[in-house]
Amino acid sequence: MPMTDFVLQRVALLLLLGAWWFVSSGCQSTYYAALEQLGYHKRDLLVTRVKDARDSQEEAKEQFKSALEKFGDVLQFDGGALEDKYNELKAELDRSESSASAVHNRIEAVENVSEALFQEWEGELAQYTNENLRRDSARQLNAARKRYTSLMRSMKRAESKIAPVLSAFRDQVLYLKHNLNAQAIASLQGELTSIETNIDALIREMETAIAEADAFIKALGSS
Repeated sequence: MPMTDFVLQRVALLLLLGAWWFVSSGCQSTYYAALEQLGYHKRDLLVTRVKDARDSQEEAKEQFKSALEKFGDVLQFDGGALEDKYNELKAELDRSESSASAVHNRIEAVENVSEALFQEWEGELAQYTNENLRRDSARQLNAARKRYTSLMRSMKRAESKIAPVLSAFRDQVLYLKHNLNAQAIASLQGELTSIETNIDALIREMETAIAEADAFIKALGSS
């Protein structure tokens, strides 16, 4: 059965997306040019990647809430198979680390396409023959850059809160692994408040970053 142009385009897109992970930054212009041939422009990619980054932070926020609840459950341990509790907490740690990695990768993806978009936009300003249109486009570019800078600052500030939380979780999980007994649980009790404080700060920063992402998407879509 012959493949339609639509199917061929989608196959080509999948190949391009797969190849992107293996190309150097010097090949980014070729990558984006190929995508544009398929109708995927940098502006649309930027919106999509900001949405992905926002969603990854939302998922990470919920995952760290879940990990905190599980840590609290372990501290309430009053009998039974302590190793099972350790395994549950270790699983939460693994999911949290995966969420942290997703947040980092998606922020990086936003940075890649935004750099390409803004460079192209700035370079094309010289192509205008109408000075009024050129000035208006330059004004829009500056406004978009300011919104983007604010967004990245917020997202990276939220991301920076992840490392201390993960470090604390790793320590507690490792300590529990090495000391599968009731005394180990008692020793971890004092860490709960510190972890709660760190996660609360993380969640606040992520909620701020998520709101910034929503505002950026709305502004870019309406400009």
